[in-house]
Amino acid sequence: MADTQTIAAIASAQGAAGIGVVRVSGPHVPAIAQALLGREAQPRHAHLAAFRHADGALIDRGLLLYFPAPNSYTGEHVLELQGHGSAVLLDQLLGRVCALGARLARPGEFTERAFLNGKLDLAQAEAVADLIAARSEASARAALRSLEGAFSQRVHALLEALIALRVHVEAAIDFPEEEIDFLADPAVARQLEALRAQLIELLAETRRGVRLTDGLKVAIVGRPNAGKSSLLNALAQSERAIVTPIAGTTRDVLRETVRLDGVVLDLADTAGLRHTEDEIEREGVRRAHGELARADLALLVTDAAHADADLVLLAGLPTSVARLVLVNKIDLDATPAREETRAGLLHLWVSARTGEGLDRLRSELGARAGAGSGEGAFSARRRHVQALERVQGDLDQAACALAERAGELAAEDLRQAQHALGEITGNYTSDDLLGAIFGSFCIGK
Repeated sequence: MADTQTIAAIASAQGAAGIGVVRVSGPHVPAIAQALLGREAQPRHAHLAAFRHADGALIDRGLLLYFPAPNSYTGEHVLELQGHGSAVLLDQLLGRVCALGARLARPGEFTERAFLNGKLDLAQAEAVADLIAARSEASARAALRSLEGAFSQRVHALLEALIALRVHVEAAIDFPEEEIDFLADPAVARQLEALRAQLIELLAETRRGVRLTDGLKVAIVGRPNAGKSSLLNALAQSERAIVTPIAGTTRDVLRETVRLDGVVLDLADTAGLRHTEDEIEREGVRRAHGELARADLALLVTDAAHADADLVLLAGLPTSVARLVLVNKIDLDATPAREETRAGLLHLWVSARTGEGLDRLRSELGARAGAGSGEGAFSARRRHVQALERVQGDLDQAACALAERAGELAAEDLRQAQHALGEITGNYTSDDLLGAIFGSFCIGK
């Protein structure tokens, strides 16, 4: 449970209609409400009130709403004071509330208390911040579904299946004298395989949820003069990057955010990848490699003459970085726009200068960013992906242990997997992690 202090914060200094809000939560709320209203506040009722200083001087006139515990956002007594959106008036009202026994809330403390009081699990609490920070319609819808529990329900379903498997495995360990080898039961192997398949599906959807939340990070890379900057300009539909026939024009990372079919693409145009003695250009090449390693998608821009040779520029990338090859400058030899899969990579033939083939590229980028994800899509964070990846590793090890009839090892792997799953919803969460999560929230939430 949260501490018993009463907290207060300005929820919004200026709303669309000029309304400002001071929100209060904690055990002293009933007394604060009575002091401000001059009488006992009726639960869940909008009271017209004159907010006054201790000496009776008027601060503002507005609405007072009281939500008694546990039927409130935080699970504690909550008071909401709505007044005019003046920062000066709100600051005075906040000072009056603090004089009556509250203190200023930390960033995210209201949602943290909702989590600690069991009103939200951790994934839902994070969805509150994701909803506030949503950069597209798709990310807002996905965050709202996570807030309503869509992601948490999938995690809990996986957790229940995992616990059922743990029960079976540990029962076999507890009764080793039985003549029947329970670990050799095909049903155990089937349970584990079904669990792994369920996890793979959830992991893919969680990665998509991260892209919906954060935007798809695309690193545009290639040789000098391959047309990377022209492509950035075409996708951004503005002259963001300088385009010249001189190799090495782009020497730093140029970033642009593009909204496409309700999703966000974070594009990074990088310096041409080549060996150079120019110190500034060499630093640009180093930054380009760093951008590649952090990207969700490496977009290699090449041309027909260098398409196969340039694939070496994608060598050594982390497995988490997807790859897409763009064969540019088809306008120079009148090659039609087309697509083809080579060496396991999708190749698209386009012209960044004329725009031919770019609609197919936009469609591909939108799909990879999560456009058209459907009603089941939810928001997620990179820590969720990392937790599920740990679960995947633990289940893989458990499968090997079961194959060797090493029940104790399998049981430990399954226990570790359960712990990693619990980190997502907050069943097993360190105070440091909670501090980092809620410290990133805005004041008033």
